[in-house]
Amino acid sequence: MTRLAFGTLLALMPALCQAQELTMAPAARELSERISPLDNYELPIAGFADGTVPVRRFEGLVARRTFRINGASATTLQLLTPLREQLETMGFDLIFECEDRSCGGFDFRFETEIVPAPDMHVDVGNYRFLSAVREPDNAISVLVSRSGNAAYIQTIRVSPVQQQNGGKTKPATVAAAPNGELGLALERDGHVILRDLEFDSGAGGLLPGQHASLGQLASYLKTHPEQRIALVGHTDSTGTLAANIALSKRRASAVRERLVNNFDVDPSRVDAEGMGYLAPVGSNLTPQGRESNRRVEAILLPAL
Repeated sequence: MTRLAFGTLLALMPALCQAQELTMAPAARELSERISPLDNYELPIAGFADGTVPVRRFEGLVARRTFRINGASATTLQLLTPLREQLETMGFDLIFECEDRSCGGFDFRFETEIVPAPDMHVDVGNYRFLSAVREPDNAISVLVSRSGNAAYIQTIRVSPVQQQNGGKTKPATVAAAPNGELGLALERDGHVILRDLEFDSGAGGLLPGQHASLGQLASYLKTHPEQRIALVGHTDSTGTLAANIALSKRRASAVRERLVNNFDVDPSRVDAEGMGYLAPVGSNLTPQGRESNRRVEAILLPAL
């Protein structure tokens, strides 16, 4: 499908505009996507004062996304400005914007919802925040921070649920392949980290959960019958290489089993492998780095 020109997008109906997402810089790598079909979000509308952060509560489909730009030299203002301009083009009204100290520094950061590390990191002395609303029930916040030679971006967006079946409310459907973000990232980068998977410490079993990433991955495979993938487990550097390779493969195999049994994916199209600590994405000298290294990735293999 060809990409619509920017001017054409502006002329389309409002329903399509609601489906638009912010376009990040080319160097930005998505770290996480957490989508709750029906949830609430307390949108900050002012800085920290009198022991609290004033908020406005929204309900609907809540999408929490984080991104990282390695080797970033741009300031937080340079990173935030194009995102603010996109929101204005999409019809959002900016209701609050602040910079670290004017936000409330440490207090604002810890009174505001932040996606847990390692998917988001906030330097309390170097961040910017904005919140915007498109009435009556669309809202978004954008948080940008720099730490060392990396920049982090978090967006939390609330969209209204769809009205179907004679007025009964049905949660909006999370985007799925071929147009889902996970499928697009898989084709663009050749691999994607499945960040919403959880395992017991030192164990290979996948804990129960909705696991939106597996739903999108299964949808992608069903709509692309020629494609196949490998699930690859990774660990931090604690312990021996042999033990970590075994653990990482058990975790990848548990994810494969969940895809096959819960999402009806053809087992012949999914391999499971373990790399142990041989392919880190962060430093094993820090807790944040070790946490980011403990992951399962989906890798796109040559088509059948």
